Amino acid sequence: MNVLVELSGAIDAVVDTDPAHLADAEAVVAIHRQLQRLEAVATRASSAFEAAGTWTPDGARSAAAWLATRCRLPLSTARRRLRLGRALRDMARAEAAWLAGDIDAARVGALSDARTPRTTECFERDEAMLVDQAARLSHRHFSRALAYWSQQADPDGVEDRARALLDARRLHQSQTFAGTWVLDGVFDPVGGAVLDGALKRIEADLFQADWAEARARAGEGVCAADLARTPAQRRADAMVELARRAGAMPPGARLPEPLVTVLVGYETFAGRVCELANGTVLSPGSLLRLLERAWVERVVFDGPDRIKNIGVRRRLFTGATRRAVEVRDRECFHEFCERRADECEIDHVQPYSVGGLTVEDNGRLACRYHNRLRHRRS
Repeated sequence: MNVLVELSGAIDAVVDTDPAHLADAEAVVAIHRQLQRLEAVATRASSAFEAAGTWTPDGARSAAAWLATRCRLPLSTARRRLRLGRALRDMARAEAAWLAGDIDAARVGALSDARTPRTTECFERDEAMLVDQAARLSHRHFSRALAYWSQQADPDGVEDRARALLDARRLHQSQTFAGTWVLDGVFDPVGGAVLDGALKRIEADLFQADWAEARARAGEGVCAADLARTPAQRRADAMVELARRAGAMPPGARLPEPLVTVLVGYETFAGRVCELANGTVLSPGSLLRLLERAWVERVVFDGPDRIKNIGVRRRLFTGATRRAVEVRDRECFHEFCERRADECEIDHVQPYSVGGLTVEDNGRLACRYHNRLRHRRS
């Protein structure tokens, strides 16, 4: 076909171009956009190929098996491509956006998964809005928005899936012939977040100890290669340290309790929020399991009880002012960063050194890297 000959020639021209001439930001974005368009075309063509049945004379068991063999794809990739192609027949707006390069296969797949027999009517009504969000938002933010849409479109189905995730939790440990131990497990979102947070806190302590030891041994110019342990080794040691600390806890000691933050008025301008501090969206039913042992705080947005800022000439954000910024922003301000609140500092929008006040409206979440980067450039 002439169109494929022309396509091959155009790609040959790009291949023959010095990568240094394609290394600017606009070129990189343009190349990825065209790549997404080609993947959309390949998906549609593969779906039409499957529907036509022209793969059957070769004796393949399925179109996916034919694609995997002739196109040298993993079978899972071939199946996924055909599944997306079939889904596009009922998602015209998503198909158009993919063909235009506005969204990629991952977002199309997420939209396809969200369109179930129970959500079909809502999806047809809201497809334009969802595709617009897919085109505008980062992958993480779009996944979050789609999860909230699913809660509204199919609340019972969301609760069923949440119960399935909880029921699927498991942990296996076994000892090898060499005497080492192997762990394998799956945790539900809440339990996994609790474990992850505890391990990361201990791992951070171990990292600081490793860094101090390396600096004492090698001097100020140390790097990660100078550290005594690899990240994987520190995580393993953190697990052991977690067990040691649990053994040192006195009987009857008070255990940490969940903190549930109720955002009053936030939904009016920012949408529904029911998620963990790490950004994982929870079903309302999952939250109910925590309430009987949780602390509850209320944060009122744009209401008479809005958090007041006290001590505006303080250098650091503390107390209610800090908490207000954490709840409002939820992650680092920088466009290319999604570090969550518990991994961030509070940065002054107008620097404190030039008179910026330590108040909620002049604060924003910034991870350590982007906080330092900003001040190095200023």
